[in-house]
Amino acid sequence: MKILITWLFNAAAVMLAAYLLPSVVVDSFGTALIVALVLGVVNVLLKPILIILTLPINILTLGLFTLVINAALILLTDGMVQGFAVGGFWSAVIFSLILAVVNGIFGSLKKD
Repeated sequence: MKILITWLFNAAAVMLAAYLLPSVVVDSFGTALIVALVLGVVNVLLKPILIILTLPINILTLGLFTLVINAALILLTDGMVQGFAVGGFWSAVIFSLILAVVNGIFGSLKKD
């Protein structure tokens, strides 16, 4: 049940981020559900590998390179999901920041 609620929160975060950014397009809430699922799977499978491979540059940039990795994963998700479009690299960076903030707020609400 927790996974389903988290998935719905992530889909709502995707919809909110798409609403706030004109360069991000999500066709419907169903598409947002698919984006949340694919982004979650990509984050679980690829992100740890990328973090380990880029550890030296991540240390040099004090963790800011993680934003680049997040943007790359969002652009990868853009290529995998029909009905989801991100305008470019900087749109993906801002999209990932919005997702992080919204998921942080949802996470704090979910604990109560």
